[in-house]
Amino acid sequence: SVGGVQPQSETVWRQANKYGVPRIVFVNKMDRIGANFYNVENQIKLRLKANPVPINIPIGAEDTFIGVIDLVQMKAIVWNNETMGAKYDVEEIPSDLLEKAKQYREKLVEAVAEQDEALMEKYLGGEELSVEEIKKGIKTGCLNMSLIPMLCGSSFKNKGVQTLLDAVIDYLPAPTEVVDIKGIDPKSEEEVFVKSSDDGEFAGLAFKIMTDPFVGQLTFVRVYRGKLESGSYVYNSTKDKKERVGRLLKMHSNKREDIKEVYAGEICAFVGLKDTLTGDTLCDEKNAVVLERMEFPEPVIHIAVEPKTKADQEKMGVA
Repeated sequence: SVGGVQPQSETVWRQANKYGVPRIVFVNKMDRIGANFYNVENQIKLRLKANPVPINIPIGAEDTFIGVIDLVQMKAIVWNNETMGAKYDVEEIPSDLLEKAKQYREKLVEAVAEQDEALMEKYLGGEELSVEEIKKGIKTGCLNMSLIPMLCGSSFKNKGVQTLLDAVIDYLPAPTEVVDIKGIDPKSEEEVFVKSSDDGEFAGLAFKIMTDPFVGQLTFVRVYRGKLESGSYVYNSTKDKKERVGRLLKMHSNKREDIKEVYAGEICAFVGLKDTLTGDTLCDEKNAVVLERMEFPEPVIHIAVEPKTKADQEKMGVA
């Protein structure tokens, strides 16, 4: 909210454009000195060449930031400072912000109407669009990336987090709604596409390796197709090796939960894989595929820190 669109924001945006990833913008730290939601909106238009469409606007800024106006429901959401934003009240829109709220509501409805001919006819005919129609239009625009839903808040104080999570559920694609994932058939080396669905043979991408002091190596996998049970064997098509998945863990920050199965669209930590590295594809051997892996820049220098003793290794693992 203060720095606006930063160089790192532009880099992430280019990557999202490259891979066709639908997105939502959350303008954070609205309670900081110099926070300006509308300045960020203009920067997104100019620097990212995007079409930001606010679905809520702030009530106040800096130390007077107390909540947001929900432009879909046309209600004010005011957070309780005493509960650090855990509780909030839904109120009428403050009179001094009603005109601005109506202006931004009109922009939102116009952007939504452009997503569907029936909605456009209704809009041009002077009819009111229902909340369900507006939400449907926002999601359509978000998926085809003709509009970018824009929200604001202060995550440190939990202000705006609830509305952001609601927007993720309402507007971003479910795993079954994403475009097919590009891959390569390891036998013919022809390009193939993996449809995100619970049906079909298992296919997933290892995107992170972590050492846990209690269970050993954890391999984080994003499942793109099919399902997998703990104790199953998977085929590493990148290395042409089979490995057994001892356990499946659902991670919650620093907590973990054992699960029996993992399905398409989920992220899960696999325990027991020894040869799998970041970027490797895990799949069913009968329908093998090599998914597009992450490209890492060549290192400028090579430095490794190696523990002298096993005790030192355990200390490094904890660190």
